[in-house]
Amino acid sequence: MTADMWVKFWGVRGGIPCPDPEYARYGGNTACVELRCGARTLVFDAGSGIRPLGRSLVAEGRGRDLDLLVSHCHVDHLIGLPFFAPAFRKDATIRLWTGHRGRDEHLHDAVAQLMTRPLFPITPETFAATLVYRDFRAGDAFDMGDGLALRTASLNHPGGATAYRVDFRGRSFGYFTDHEAAGDAPDPALVALARGLDLLVVDASYTPAEVADRRGWGHSSWAQAVALGEAAGVGRLALFHHDPCHDDDAMVRIEAEAAAARPGTFAARDGQSLEIGAAPSG
Repeated sequence: MTADMWVKFWGVRGGIPCPDPEYARYGGNTACVELRCGARTLVFDAGSGIRPLGRSLVAEGRGRDLDLLVSHCHVDHLIGLPFFAPAFRKDATIRLWTGHRGRDEHLHDAVAQLMTRPLFPITPETFAATLVYRDFRAGDAFDMGDGLALRTASLNHPGGATAYRVDFRGRSFGYFTDHEAAGDAPDPALVALARGLDLLVVDASYTPAEVADRRGWGHSSWAQAVALGEAAGVGRLALFHHDPCHDDDAMVRIEAEAAAARPGTFAARDGQSLEIGAAPSG
């Protein structure tokens, strides 16, 4: 694709990878989203979907300079990092960002815990690429260079999580997962961060009927996601972090109900791509 800003979904599932045939239509890889802004490549989360993304980047010769923005350090959002092909290239630099860790907690430590014997055979020191860890406080804003502006906010999730907004050449993208909405009214800070986004990728793990029994789990319903999109006046809404209990049949129903409530809303699928501001394909 040649657009200034476009997105591709490499993993849309929450909790655990779901490789079963009944998940094939929407996909079973856990969270990973690629955002290209001109010559820059940003990656959101390192779930199992980052493995096929890494192969694609290396094949295209684009894996040498990357920003990996981690929403939080739960295993479903980091599980693919040890299998990310660019991390094994000596000529690659990968900047890893996260804003949810405490004052004495660091992203490097979380990656090291994930890749620790006897749970994993290699350590982060095996990576050949230069890894630069950028811990920050959710709410901070950054000039990332090349016309990229990054803004952040806190999400309501066990252990914390970070929401990201990227603005580039008059277009805008938001990645808000994992988040538990406090009732029907959206969080004002998230409404402010999402205001006028062209595309918002948002946690919509549950149906409205399910969410009441899952309080404290750190996720929202599609109806709460739609409420956030409406309050912020976003262009399009991509439902994300699909519950592992929701197979393709369930996702068809969820997508139809959400689109009826807010036209243009769609449930993200593995392999799906779209230009920011255009209709989805794939």
